[in-house]
Amino acid sequence: MRIARVFAVAKKEIIQIRRDPLSMALAFLLPLILLFIFGFAITMDIKNLKTVVCDLDKSEVSRKFSSDLSASGYFKIVNPSVNYRDIERHLDSGAAKIAITIPRGFSEDIRLGKPAQIQALLDGSDANTATLAFGYLSAATDMFSAKISPRRSAPAVDPRMRVWYNEELKSRNFIIPGLIAVIMSVIAALLTSMTIAREWERGTMEQLIATPLKTTELLIGKLIPYFLIGFIDMLVAVSVTVFVFGVELKGSLALLLVVSAVFLFGVLSLGILVSIITKSQLPASQFALVITFLPAFLLSGFMISIINMPYALQMITRIVPARYFVTIIKGIFLKGAGLDLILSDLMLLAVFGAAVFAVANVKFKKKIT
Repeated sequence: MRIARVFAVAKKEIIQIRRDPLSMALAFLLPLILLFIFGFAITMDIKNLKTVVCDLDKSEVSRKFSSDLSASGYFKIVNPSVNYRDIERHLDSGAAKIAITIPRGFSEDIRLGKPAQIQALLDGSDANTATLAFGYLSAATDMFSAKISPRRSAPAVDPRMRVWYNEELKSRNFIIPGLIAVIMSVIAALLTSMTIAREWERGTMEQLIATPLKTTELLIGKLIPYFLIGFIDMLVAVSVTVFVFGVELKGSLALLLVVSAVFLFGVLSLGILVSIITKSQLPASQFALVITFLPAFLLSGFMISIINMPYALQMITRIVPARYFVTIIKGIFLKGAGLDLILSDLMLLAVFGAAVFAVANVKFKKKIT
């Protein structure tokens, strides 16, 4: 393999990219747009849950309870004095997600040291929101109980819990790093999925075939510009994650970039392979989108825990490279994971990249068919 030939192909590809505004936009603008849209849109944190309160007790204590709920930031009291018979209408119409009824005698039970009860009705049409709301409401009632009855007997079990790695339990802290992996999977494969296909469509492949270029030299030369673009995109995405979204990078930036380079090589090679197989830009881009975005989004553990999937799907995730990159990038960002903890996943990414590039090298034939 001659380096001069490789760089000649790379230079030619850079010129083509510069002359194509669509490729430039796809390379540099689309990753940022996707990162901002998904980064701000996808969240599991719930605040300002619309809540109506039917206060039948109408005491100072019941009003204090409602006030504490509102002050927590998780509940937004949209109607503090709704009539009991109107609760169902509020839940059915979506005007409220939670309806709380404070019965008569609520404050008297508290004064006498008796268990005071409230009724909470939750809209379960969104199961995730209802589950989180139930947890928030339980925590809020426990805090209120401790505040108004500080002398109550100690519980039989007094758990002292500490959360590691994501102390504030912000969903953004684990969603955004995983989102980087998903976006880079899609963008990298899309960029290279049109390289070989473009040569066939423009009729310039015959000229390349006529040159003394070897297949490996051609493929590597095609990969180099997009590898550099992907690396720049990765640096920008990490910067946005840290400085815009406020996610702390606890691990080594150098290690993250090394892992990213290995991952990019594999995904870019996958795009090249797609381009070789299809020989047409439109089918190539569509096929690349299908085999990267859907697996990366659904089967990488980005949003859905792999351990909760059916066993058959768990096996399928083992051939999704984004799965390993998501695990690595979350480990470096949140846990400060070192090379010893990510080595096995890194090796699998390296094997994937080498295997896909080898298949692309074999699949490409320097002849006109």
